[in-house]
Amino acid sequence: MAALGVPQNVVDKELEEIIKLTWGQQVRQDIFQRWTQGFSFSDDEPTALVQFEGGPCAVLAPMQAYIVKNIVKNKSIDDDWKKVENDEQNHLLTKAACDILCQATVGNDQLKFVHIDNKEICLEHSRFHSMLKVEIVNRNNVETFFYEHVSFMRDTFGILLFLYTVMHSKGLLKLKEEISDLEVPLIDKEFGYGSQSLINMMITGQAVSNVFNNDQVVAGLKLQGIEKQSEIGFMSLLEHLRYCQVGTYLKNPCNPVWVLGSDTHLTVLFSFDQNLVSKETQADIARRTFKLFDQDGNNFISTQCLKPLLEKLDLVSDDEYVNLMSTKLDSEGLGIILMPSFMDEFFSDQENKTPDIFVVFHYNGQPRSNPNSKVTYIEGNAVIQESDVICIAEDNNLQSCLQTKWPYIEIQWNNGVTPSIN
Repeated sequence: MAALGVPQNVVDKELEEIIKLTWGQQVRQDIFQRWTQGFSFSDDEPTALVQFEGGPCAVLAPMQAYIVKNIVKNKSIDDDWKKVENDEQNHLLTKAACDILCQATVGNDQLKFVHIDNKEICLEHSRFHSMLKVEIVNRNNVETFFYEHVSFMRDTFGILLFLYTVMHSKGLLKLKEEISDLEVPLIDKEFGYGSQSLINMMITGQAVSNVFNNDQVVAGLKLQGIEKQSEIGFMSLLEHLRYCQVGTYLKNPCNPVWVLGSDTHLTVLFSFDQNLVSKETQADIARRTFKLFDQDGNNFISTQCLKPLLEKLDLVSDDEYVNLMSTKLDSEGLGIILMPSFMDEFFSDQENKTPDIFVVFHYNGQPRSNPNSKVTYIEGNAVIQESDVICIAEDNNLQSCLQTKWPYIEIQWNNGVTPSIN
């Protein structure tokens, strides 16, 4: 067994503050109970986690996403990747937990493992919180440690203990730097769902509340966004509804795995097709930079923005050249430059082409949201249509969510069952 170090009781003031950040000043017992579950695998899909009550998907779905990330990185769709035994489940859970923990704690050599020694079922929140203990774990030993103590994640309080472990290891100071509104708890005190800060921390390691790329200044206020391309991605139905704009760091992650957000729940979409994602190219950077000058998302900029755009991209930007390009890109003299025209002119040879056909799998951890109440992956064949007309499917929230990344996508789901993202 890995050394536990010196036990530290929950007189730990920092952990007390972290619990307040999570729940607010008071914990509602019924919401606390919805979060009291471990990471449990489905009897019908041995690599899929089950969610028993509403709320903890903010931790469960990212954990599931990192579990399938490690599957798609190491196996092919033709392998028998769905069948795993208990020991392999523990390895997958350990690896996913370490991925989430380590990216949230970059630069921290010592991590803080939050646990309870007493195995009795103590569902009353104040008693549970009074029993918490903290062990210091060296970063180099964290994967071995987690594997040897994997039962803490699979037992009754696994989700909460893991959440506290990530937050305590990240550190209160860093959390306060990233969370935009410290008065709003990470777990909603009325409905019990996780905030975007909590979701982002689990997906990217950053506890920021925004999903756009980098920092943005709005009305003189600096807003923190996602700072780099993420290991796994995120798409949101709220973007389709124009409540937010998800940046390319989340839409185009390093691995073909995305957490999907509806207005009430989180699910996961993944594929074994690595051509769906790529490292950020100069064309990606150019498109992202173009959008900095296109704050309204109209896919065009004023011709006056061409010079600063070229300067930001380190392209030729002397006045004579800018005037020449303005005339070429705005041949009708409308005073605007369209993004496709700009990209064709400067980056046509670097455009990544998404495969036209690929296989996807969808996961929803809630039994009631699955056919026959069995948590399984639902397989679908995706096609990117050759069309300039986006098919609006108001009754298909999953398709509307995916169209924020692939505007012309259509999916034929196995057995004709469209998965639910709620």
